[in-house]
Amino acid sequence: MDIPKDIFTEQDADPDTLAHLGPLRRLAGTWEGKRGIDINPKENGPERRDYYERIVMEPIDAQSNGPQLLYGLRYHIHINTPEEEIAFHDQAGYWLWEPDTGLIMQTLSIPRGQTALAGGKATADATTLVVEAKRGATDYGICSTEFLEQAFRTDSYRLEVTFHDDGTWSYVSDTTLIVRGAPFLHKDRNHLTKIAEPDLNPWLKLKRSQAGGAAS
Repeated sequence: MDIPKDIFTEQDADPDTLAHLGPLRRLAGTWEGKRGIDINPKENGPERRDYYERIVMEPIDAQSNGPQLLYGLRYHIHINTPEEEIAFHDQAGYWLWEPDTGLIMQTLSIPRGQTALAGGKATADATTLVVEAKRGATDYGICSTEFLEQAFRTDSYRLEVTFHDDGTWSYVSDTTLIVRGAPFLHKDRNHLTKIAEPDLNPWLKLKRSQAGGAAS
């Protein structure tokens, strides 16, 4: 990656995040999926669990790293299984898009003591998104607790999102684990349907509120 000499001067951002999300625009909103399948490691071998999930993705104000300008979504994933009332999986983070380079990023954090930053490239009209992270990488990497490192070490993470013509989208998540020294491919997949449109990002809300006040 070429770093410009001027790493301090910021670009002018637009208040309307939804208009500048590129391929992430199709993820904005609230989604539900009832066809989830999880393959996870257990003492006696792989276990399959069916699950259903709700994902909320709302636009945030534009973010700058000096000349790097990012537009994004803040998301929360909540997953349950038919057999249990307690959450099967909970996850929060951001999806980010850099229009100048086509960089897409997903940050994720789960309340078992693990966080990751996954990255990839896409065009603004892409119908498939792929992001990846690897243990030990200092750019797009994975960080876990001491227990997870020893018992369920995560070596790699790959998420592929596919947008469908009917407005739905699906994903396949492949996570390579080392469980007691042996490799295990942890897979998740689901198909999601939009149940609510996204809200406006805070800056755009403020701008429209100010414009409305001035007009009155």
